[in-house]
Amino acid sequence: MTATLPFKIFVIEDNEWYGELLMHRLSQNPNHSVFRFTTARACLDQLSEQPDFITLDYSLPDAKGEEVLRQIRERVPGTEVIVISGQEDVRTAVNMLQQGAYDYLVKDENTLDRLWNIVSKVEQQARLRRENSQLRQQIGARYGAGQALLGEHPLMQAVHTLIAKAARTTITVSVSGETGTGKELVAKAIHFQSSRAALPFVAVNMAAIPHELVESELFGHEKGAFTGAIARRVGRLEEANGGTLFLDEIADLDLSLQAKLLRVLQEREVTRVGGNQSTPFDIRLIVATHHDLLAEVQAGRFREDLYYRLLGLPVALPPLRQRGNDVLLLAEAFVRDFCNLNNIPLRQLTEGARERLRAHPFPGNVRELKAVVELATVLADGEQILAEDLPLRSGKPTVGPGSQLSLRDQTTAIVQNCLDEMDGDVLAVAARLRIGKSTIYRMIQQQELHIG
Repeated sequence: MTATLPFKIFVIEDNEWYGELLMHRLSQNPNHSVFRFTTARACLDQLSEQPDFITLDYSLPDAKGEEVLRQIRERVPGTEVIVISGQEDVRTAVNMLQQGAYDYLVKDENTLDRLWNIVSKVEQQARLRRENSQLRQQIGARYGAGQALLGEHPLMQAVHTLIAKAARTTITVSVSGETGTGKELVAKAIHFQSSRAALPFVAVNMAAIPHELVESELFGHEKGAFTGAIARRVGRLEEANGGTLFLDEIADLDLSLQAKLLRVLQEREVTRVGGNQSTPFDIRLIVATHHDLLAEVQAGRFREDLYYRLLGLPVALPPLRQRGNDVLLLAEAFVRDFCNLNNIPLRQLTEGARERLRAHPFPGNVRELKAVVELATVLADGEQILAEDLPLRSGKPTVGPGSQLSLRDQTTAIVQNCLDEMDGDVLAVAARLRIGKSTIYRMIQQQELHIG
């Protein structure tokens, strides 16, 4: 069992008596490691120690509270700060909260109890983040695609916390976010962290199924139920029994089928198309969409009752352009995995390449980033990926001067490069890139790829 890491607290308080009082109260938890500073400068000089929590006296002899808070937020953005003041000033409180303080407390007889409760809450959140980080590593090894969930940005840390909370219950989860942000990976993370991890995870993309087949796909059908139903088929709801059913692009479900899905979910039993016998099921349901479901309800394209049935715990995935330096963390992970998969020397991103990645808006989000850095890894001449190796230009993927490539074209370029390197050996390329050989043959037939 992993040992619990100490929770490091910095107390900035120049009043000797009150400082000792804070130290005594916060040290009552044996897991707390508490340090006191009587000046702002003394504390700021020790921020490299990465405290988990700071109590900040608003009135210090050597600096104003606003300036101290600003420097703390800049240098250790992941550290929560509580401002403690001897005067109740609404304007000051609002200003400090706007600058990023976790809370603003006025010294009175209840301050220590309120502070203790806040510290306990922040400590629990930090513990959950650490546990979730360890679980994500295990999950990544388990299903091999966890990189899109890597991230140190606060927006992604909030997502990780929600994933951990969802995994502890059977609540329905609704995942929203732009295309390419990793919605299915969130669903897999919840499933593999839950008590249902050893049971089926079944994913269905509602947008990829022809309208006339959706009902059969979800509910199953009996032999002879319709033309072409030559045998009984178990639907995805039954297939996922005991585990997790992930319905991607749920907004694309036809209105008539929305009513049937609502009834099935409410009754927790399903009747196959053409049958008359109900079969009970037990699933964790996760849905996802890149649409605003509430707007779809208001437009009359999605049932309001089904919307509230599916809402459950909402998890909103941020677009990559809002995740700061996560783009570099992800890029390095994708390069490393691609090099390992293809048994080639590890490539390194030059500073110029890193700056170019930071500047790109990535409208295709993590999916686009993965395609871009994998192609750049193929195009790189040496063991360094240069800025010009990255197929990016004017916010769109490109290769070479003046050319522009879609994500489909980037994928084609990767496959073609491998075909050239492996003398047209389709089976070897399929194994190397982990794609179906029929996919490669179809691309050759359609003259997207060329051999020889």
